[in-house]
Order: sequence, then C-alpha cells, then structure tokens
Amino acid sequence: MTRPDWHTARVAAHAAGANAPEPVTLPLSDVDGCTLAEPLRTRTALPAFVTASVDGYAVRGPGPWRLAGRVLAGQVPVASQPGTAVEIATGAVVPPGAEQIVRVEDATRGPDGTVDGRPRRDTPEWRTPGEEAAEGEELLPAGTPVTPGVVGIAAQCGHDTLLVRRPPRATVLVFGDELVTSGVPGRGHVRDSLGPQLPGWLRRIGAVPTVPAPLEPVADTLAAHVDAIATAAGTAEIVCTTGGTMRGPVDHLHAALSELGAEYVVNTVAVRPGFPVLLARLPGGRFVAGLPGNPQSAVIGLLTVVWPLVAGLTGRPLPRLHRVRTGAPVPGRGDDTHLALARIELDGLAYPLPHNGSAMLRGLARADGFLVVPPGSEARAGDSLELLAFPLHPGERP
Repeated sequence: MTRPDWHTARVAAHAAGANAPEPVTLPLSDVDGCTLAEPLRTRTALPAFVTASVDGYAVRGPGPWRLAGRVLAGQVPVASQPGTAVEIATGAVVPPGAEQIVRVEDATRGPDGTVDGRPRRDTPEWRTPGEEAAEGEELLPAGTPVTPGVVGIAAQCGHDTLLVRRPPRATVLVFGDELVTSGVPGRGHVRDSLGPQLPGWLRRIGAVPTVPAPLEPVADTLAAHVDAIATAAGTAEIVCTTGGTMRGPVDHLHAALSELGAEYVVNTVAVRPGFPVLLARLPGGRFVAGLPGNPQSAVIGLLTVVWPLVAGLTGRPLPRLHRVRTGAPVPGRGDDTHLALARIELDGLAYPLPHNGSAMLRGLARADGFLVVPPGSEARAGDSLELLAFPLHPGERP
C-alpha cells in the first residue's frame, strides 16, 4: 500500500472538509469561536463623522476665543463661529467650521469667559470620516476566525448579526484494555494521557470537544469498537480514536470502519513519529480520525489530519507552515517526513528537543511545534525548515 506523504495527507484532509455545513446567521453574542462565512464589510464609514480625539476646545480663528458652548459625545453641535471656542469631549462631533482643537491641559479660561492657549500639533486632533474604513469596505475575508476583536469591529461598523460557520463538534474514544484513567498504573497497565489532553488540542484547532468525563477506555473487541464509534458519530462531526490503527490481534479499528461502511480519506501517512494515522468518512458525512496510541504520535496525527479537516469544515485555509532557522542539526527519517519537536529560543533559532520518542511527552510539554524535515534529507545548524507551530489559542488563525 502506497502511503501518502505528509504534505499530501494534509491537503487531502483539508479538501475532505470542503462540503462544509451551511452557514448560519447568529447574533454577535453567539459568534465567538465561529468562522466568517462571508467577508465582513462596514455598514458605515469609520468614523462616520469628524470626531474629536482629545478633550479640549474646538476653536476657529486666532485666540483668545470667546467660549460659545459645549458639545459632548452623542450631541449634534451647531456650526463654529469666528473667534469662538466650543468645549468638546473626546468622541464628540466636531462643530462644522472649527479649525483646530486646543487640548484642555493646554488651555486657560479667563474670568471674562475667554479661552486662550495653543494647539499642540499642526494637524487638527480629530478623526476624519472614513479614516479607518470607508462605507462598504471589506475589513476581513471569509474564513477568518471570529475572535472578541472581530466581534467588536463588527458591532462598531453596524452589525447585529454575522453569517458564520459553527465550529465542528469533536469527541475522543480511547482504545486499549491496558489503560487506566486515574492514579498510578499498576504492573502491565498504562495511564491514559490522551483522553485528558486531546480536548485541549481540539479547542485550539477550532473544534468544540464533546468528551465525557471521566473518559473510559473502549473494550478491545470489534463489537465494542463499532458501537462506540456509531454512538459518538451521532453527536459529533469528528470522532477521534486513539490506538488500534495497526492490524494486530487487538487492533479492531479498520474492521470497525469496514463494518460501518466508511471510506478512507487518508490511510496511513509517511511520517515519523505519527505512524500510522488515518482519516475516514462515514456514511452521512461524519469523520473518524484514527490516531496512534503512542501519545506524541497521536498529537502528530491530530495536527496532520484533524486540524486541516476542521479548517476545511469551517471554510478556513489550510493551516500555515512557518519558515525558521535551525540552531542545531536535525536528523531525517529515511523515506518518511520527520516531525521533530522543537523550541524557539531567545536567539530566534529553532532547536530540536530531547525526549522526542513516539511514546514520550516530556519534550512535547516544552515544544513550540514540529520542525518538518523532508524525506531523504537532514538539516544542519542554520538551515531553513518549515515549522508546524502549535496553535496557542482557541480559534487561532491558521
């Protein structure tokens, strides 16, 4: 069986999510964590009128000026007259005809009601209409993750609702009779480290984890695998399984997928660590991501196929790879892509980390991402490599 290379697998997983669910219109209070399904355009110029950017006096002509009223934010001023000063608050409409604003801290008021002082700058201290954006201007493209900042600018430019794609729901199933979910494992058993950590990774790649707590391992039988996957797919668009991706005596995932009528999108990837990982589509459009049982390999599998899939399902672009310089040599892995745990140090260089075995998590806990060493190559100190940087925040831009 020909294994797709790592880059090809990412592209295939992203394309699998192209038939995303229809977007929905939601109020601004409910859109954080979603994805824009259409460009965000202003419904008004920003700002819509000449707006004072400081507290002070809007003046016309040379000083001293006769005080001729006050205008606060939300009020409509009358036109400024020659020789007058109008007290003005930050954010208020500048009176038509005003030529400058003298800051309140730079002005003095005489007992006869006059105002004197000098503008601090040659250019008026106000914002002009359209200075930030013209009416109808595109501020953000479709596919942009909705953050609190996006919600704020949407409200500022007149939107009450947004057309968005909701984040897909994703759940986790852990396979293995050898797993225990609490305490120190006894002889022959292993503490499950994937059930506790994968929900956090899912949040950071833009999915909504729907993982029961506690998460109990699925029994090592075909019937239990089929039932668990079918049940999970009833409540989540993506089912992430851990373990069972080989074809050993207790590896039932492939047989379960066959019984459920699944079609493979990706079936193993030429990557180390991370072998073997798979992505399959169930009848009805739900997905199963088969992640290896070794913890670091499982995280690599999730970032290889699930992150691009989530991006596809939400209309986001394929997660980007960044270019970095290496601070030390990085070995290759023969014909496979090598994803090497790395940390960016203060000198700006990426250094491979120790404790990077497939079953190890010590290096993963300190890493900033994976260096991508192409098949059939190795890197020397100072070489340029792609970096699959870890997503740090829920819904982070890919």
